[in-house]
Amino acid sequence: MASNQDANTCDNYLLLRPDEGGIFDLFSLLFLPKVDKSKFVECPREVEATDLQRRWLIFVSILLQKVLLHTKRPMAWIGSVLEIWLNLLSSYGNFASLLLNLLQGKVVVPDKESATFASIVGCLDKRVALDNNLINNYGYQRCLELSVMATKLSYENKAFVETTVRDQWKMEFLGFYNFWNNYQELFSTQAFMFQDKQIEPELIMVAFRGTHPFDADQWRTDVDISWYELPRVGKVHGGFMKALGLQRSQGWPKEIHESAMKHQLAYYTIREKLRELLKQNEKAKFVITGHSLGGALAILFPLILILHEEDWMLRKLQGVYTFGQPRVGDENLGKFMKEKLTNVYGARYVRFVYCNDMVPRLPYDDSTFLFKHFGTCIYYNSCYEGKMVTEEPNKNYFSATRVLSKILNAAWELIRGFLLPWIKSREYAENWFLKLFRICGLVIPGLPAHMPPDYINSIRLGTKMEDPIEQDSKLD
Repeated sequence: MASNQDANTCDNYLLLRPDEGGIFDLFSLLFLPKVDKSKFVECPREVEATDLQRRWLIFVSILLQKVLLHTKRPMAWIGSVLEIWLNLLSSYGNFASLLLNLLQGKVVVPDKESATFASIVGCLDKRVALDNNLINNYGYQRCLELSVMATKLSYENKAFVETTVRDQWKMEFLGFYNFWNNYQELFSTQAFMFQDKQIEPELIMVAFRGTHPFDADQWRTDVDISWYELPRVGKVHGGFMKALGLQRSQGWPKEIHESAMKHQLAYYTIREKLRELLKQNEKAKFVITGHSLGGALAILFPLILILHEEDWMLRKLQGVYTFGQPRVGDENLGKFMKEKLTNVYGARYVRFVYCNDMVPRLPYDDSTFLFKHFGTCIYYNSCYEGKMVTEEPNKNYFSATRVLSKILNAAWELIRGFLLPWIKSREYAENWFLKLFRICGLVIPGLPAHMPPDYINSIRLGTKMEDPIEQDSKLD
């Protein structure tokens, strides 16, 4: 169904609207003579011949989004109950002690906004302290350690994040944000900011939160294969653009006055905060990081800075480091970002992929939707051996020939969890919840591999890779 609603964003686009029709409309999508006649699809008519040949991908995306829309409340309830029980178990030490206190009526339900309440991601891996061996190095490895730990911390509540940054890391907490998504009409994008020192900081970091395991709205962003083709740039994933602050019928205006913003939007709020901080501290650089969905937002943030010609700010960008990041656009976008971000502004963009993590292999990379990765990719296998690659092995997750090898690898990861504390140190001991989650990997290989614990281990135990900027200078 063609519309002019996004005409000011770009002339070429594909938008999926899962809430516009019913089940009959969904299945009729597979048989309509022209897909743009569907209630679920909005696009210019000329897109029809080239980009909508495989309707089943659109069908699956809409179906998944509709399922998530209808299961939003039960998912949130299950996630909330699970988090409370995990925190209760942590507070009382073990199940027997919890049960005894429960029978005696002494159990106190934990406050979800307290500095001690951990998210499901936090319950998988309790580590919050920085690795002193890496953090005392004022170079590339220090940035990686801060980045990977910040992405893990981003899943926690404001009090937890602030306490960790201030008391554990001895750094300056700058803010925790819940950003508005104009298309979902929800606060579904989160990020926090901190700097390494209170006075004359050298490094300012922005960490975007990834997909919460039980947040249906964030999962909808992930599975939404809508895209926009930006002139002279390329095609960009629509779901991630919306999460970053894309405006209905306006696209990306360079400036939005605060009085016109009913809610805080990720890109505009963070940009203004960075402007203020960087003007106060001329020697400071900034880093953008994120895990999963957060990684996608991290690399799209400088894209919008480039479109808005924020040259001064871009020259202050030390790097973008992402972990388990999905694909965000097509090959043309990759060429544009390499030319501008790396060649013109000299910023690093490093994408870390651990073993069979399924998310970096999504959305599907084929001739229909042309989602392609770009940037420097560091791939770690299940022994935490790292290497620089153009594309991670098995670039598309759904491969029948790789199922057995993925299951065997998941079994090894489960066994490895018992061995690491003996081979390395107690720091790498895995708790019962993470071990249970690894068992799920025998059924859904690549799911446990997506979680932060393996990315933290990869940075700390894995092959230490050379700074890509230094490597490029040697090649020159």
